[in-house]
Amino acid sequence: MKSIFSRRILIWFAPLTFLGVLFFYPFFRILSFGLSFETLKANNLQLAFHVLFFTFYQASLSTLLTLLIGLPSAYLFARFDFHGKSLLRALTTVPFMLPTVVVAAGFNALLGPRGWINLLLMHLFALNGPPIQFVGTLGAILLAHVFYNTTIVIRVVSNALSRLDPKLEQAARSLGANERRVWWNVTLPLLRPSILAASLLVFLFDFTSFGVILLLGGPTFATLEVEIYIQALQMLNLPVAALLAFIQLLCTLAFSILYTRLSTRIAVQSAPRSTSKHKANTTKEKIFVFAFCVLLFTFFILPMLALPLRSVTRLAADRGQQTQVYYGLTTDYYTELFINRRNSLFYVPPINAALNSLGYAGATVILSLLLGFPAASALAKPGRLEKILDPILILPLGASAVTLALGFIIAFGRLLISPWLVPLAHTLVALPFVIRTLQPAIASIPDRLRQAATTLGASPFRVWQNVDWPILSRATLSAATFAFTISLGEFGATLLLARPDYPTIPIAIYNFLSQPGDLNYGQAMAMATLLMALTTAGILLIEKQRLPGVGEF
Repeated sequence: MKSIFSRRILIWFAPLTFLGVLFFYPFFRILSFGLSFETLKANNLQLAFHVLFFTFYQASLSTLLTLLIGLPSAYLFARFDFHGKSLLRALTTVPFMLPTVVVAAGFNALLGPRGWINLLLMHLFALNGPPIQFVGTLGAILLAHVFYNTTIVIRVVSNALSRLDPKLEQAARSLGANERRVWWNVTLPLLRPSILAASLLVFLFDFTSFGVILLLGGPTFATLEVEIYIQALQMLNLPVAALLAFIQLLCTLAFSILYTRLSTRIAVQSAPRSTSKHKANTTKEKIFVFAFCVLLFTFFILPMLALPLRSVTRLAADRGQQTQVYYGLTTDYYTELFINRRNSLFYVPPINAALNSLGYAGATVILSLLLGFPAASALAKPGRLEKILDPILILPLGASAVTLALGFIIAFGRLLISPWLVPLAHTLVALPFVIRTLQPAIASIPDRLRQAATTLGASPFRVWQNVDWPILSRATLSAATFAFTISLGEFGATLLLARPDYPTIPIAIYNFLSQPGDLNYGQAMAMATLLMALTTAGILLIEKQRLPGVGEF
């Protein structure tokens, strides 16, 4: 018994040491900084209250708008069959997996001062400036949040709606209830836990949003995440940043606990059967299906389509008596990624930023797999120890990337010159996903196959090579792709931790968008397009390699 327990402890040693040093120790350092007498001053608390109020305000507005689009869309996918349904469903999912800088660049290419809509209006009405002021407004933040999180409402609510027992609604109709009363008195009460859970999850993502607000909102709008970044890197006021991070951790912990309880209620309310989907028959149903299909397709495709088109389009304006804008296809923005026209020792060409991202992503994959395999193997056959440790592994997902990076700065300030802090932070974010991908695959390996191979004289290595690996190879590739794509698109922690001479693709895009000039703008569009292509390829690969019966994250 002791040998088994000792073996379990040995298996858990590396993952727990990693979490202890890189998550819990920085977390307690944030606590000590944030609750010191120096930080608990009236002006600091007033700043914290002001920032917290706006964080709640924008997250609440974003959640309400997401529900406004998400709930009818969930009803559309749960109750109707129509041509292109699977494509439209996949299209609503892709934005949630895209990096923040890609989404910001997409909306910039569509609605920014040099975006397609402004350019079209300037061309049609001979205007000298962009008529739509989108970037730097609260509307930009809200629209990007809706773009990101609508798929959460669609998937959570539509899955619950499709599993409701249709006999309940049929019984209400047989008793004389019309469609409105059936929805209000039968369907909605059963869906309430799912709607609340989806709303809370959307609110949590909006509450911890960083890249969207920094890139599209500008300096006028400061949430907890943005203010932590400003206080830590611009004001160099680590105690106040730690106070804000402590408040942020308390809020996200409370939201996570509420979501866990609501998720349990979802499982109780849902029945293990599906309602029959049907094609739109009445005129009212046809108008509803057509209108929302057009709305969803337009809303989700335009930003993703505007980005690559803008990356290959050069603009020239003839400012005579009337402004004329000329368009021409070009690959110059892509070729400029390889050139250092400034000939500056301090300028890092975009191609170097891409190589840095690939290097960080490769290191993240290796570290995540080395730490994830032992943890997933132990969780595949859980005992008492694993039941205690399982929720601990998910804790890094409850903290934002900016807060994690701030913990690194406070705890390991002397090591900030090391480029290894970036892949370590990326691994901390990717590790829970890697473990959750590997765990069901390891649990699916039948013990009788291993025993049969051992009986035939196979060594432990031969057993692993001929029995385990053929089953684990797909899950391993999927887990590695998860870690790779998460590292490529990670922005919040990287912005705080990356050295100026080791930028990544998201940081390079942010820097180019912050600088004037068509060349800088074009290079930002080109890099964002490449990052979008890499991320989309990763998403497709994960879906292809996903084991049957394994749910989505």
